[in-house]
Amino acid sequence: MIIYRDCIIQDEIFSDIYRIREVANGLCLEVEGKMVTRTEGQIADALIGGNASSEAVEEGTDPTVVTGVDIVMNHHLQETNFTKESYKKYIKDYMKAIKARLEEHKSLSFAHRGLRLFLVM
Repeated sequence: MIIYRDCIIQDEIFSDIYRIREVANGLCLEVEGKMVTRTEGQIADALIGGNASSEAVEEGTDPTVVTGVDIVMNHHLQETNFTKESYKKYIKDYMKAIKARLEEHKSLSFAHRGLRLFLVM
């Protein structure tokens, strides 16, 4: 399995279990997720060596049902709350860091082809 990480802050973003396609001339990746519903907090007794008695009344807690996008839930991604101005500042600083990283790895000419297309999207 391949785990994709942000090259600047090294956070885990997604893995290769999802459908991935290149956009902006290969500069960015688009990942397809789907809505899923999961039950949390429920562990089967058989998984931990338990043997449920047919006479005993179950004393458990109610399971929690969570619905969300599988990529977000699997990789513990957090929602951001940018205003238009704060996003512009963030993306400007982030793109400077990306540019420095690309210069370091000698792939700047590749990036210039897709960067404008990416920012327009």
